[in-house]
Amino acid sequence: MTVIAVLGSTNMDVVAYVARAPGRGETVTGRELRTVPGGKGANQALAAARAGGEVVMIGAVGTDEYGSRLRTNLEHAGVDTDLLHTAAGPSGTAHIVVDDEGSNAIVVIPGANGTVTALGPGEKAAIAAAGLLLLQLELPMTVVTEGAMTAKARGVRTILTPSPVQPLPAGLADSVDLLIPNEHEAAELTGHTDPRAAALSLLRQVPEVVITLGSRGCLYAARGGEPVFFPAPEVTAVDTTGAGDTFVGTLAVALGEGRSVPEAVGWASSAAALCVQRPGASTSMPYRSEIDAS
Repeated sequence: MTVIAVLGSTNMDVVAYVARAPGRGETVTGRELRTVPGGKGANQALAAARAGGEVVMIGAVGTDEYGSRLRTNLEHAGVDTDLLHTAAGPSGTAHIVVDDEGSNAIVVIPGANGTVTALGPGEKAAIAAAGLLLLQLELPMTVVTEGAMTAKARGVRTILTPSPVQPLPAGLADSVDLLIPNEHEAAELTGHTDPRAAALSLLRQVPEVVITLGSRGCLYAARGGEPVFFPAPEVTAVDTTGAGDTFVGTLAVALGEGRSVPEAVGWASSAAALCVQRPGASTSMPYRSEIDAS
């Protein structure tokens, strides 16, 4: 079984469903409001666990009602939460608007995630014992960089999702093995709107890149080779929230099991396609049996 450490955020998603997202200064009427456990770190941990990985979650939740729900949700999926600390104050929240086309816009408030500023001996040991480390940018940059550098020093493969997008410090970029931005994040990091040009630019910082392109699929590039495009399964999207995290968590399991990049990307794409056909983020993530059957 693949052992995956996830150093990342744990949020409660507060999701409003609307026919059309409001513009600046505009008010629209929504049809439903849901609270769903989320956060990019927790989502990737959950996706990896459901895909068959052995997952350790490193991060923090608050002392509010959301905190206990977030922890329980991960534990029910089999995620080890011994290193998911409880910090005084509110848990992180993500406020999401989902329109009738399945597109979303998100505002994240860090809450307890902002207290995770450094790694202790237990966190470092968990990373060293893992086969892979998953990182995102919803925790303070100091601890994300420390996590990546710890993994590199111990020979642990590191996968970074650069979201919310921001410039990558040299210490972080130098320690990342695989970078997985979406096309908008790749464009902001490089200045190139063309995914191929963006991928080639990112290879100056990291050895491997997967740029996710939503319903069009993804582009894989590695140093010394030509970028390769992988199409996505054709499905009707209901809610794209969590699809990227589903892709990353599932891909990590596949790579940890020694699958080739084409096989791993295809399997992860199938998982993401199942995710977008269901509402919610963590609630929509498929189990291994579902992915294998798709």
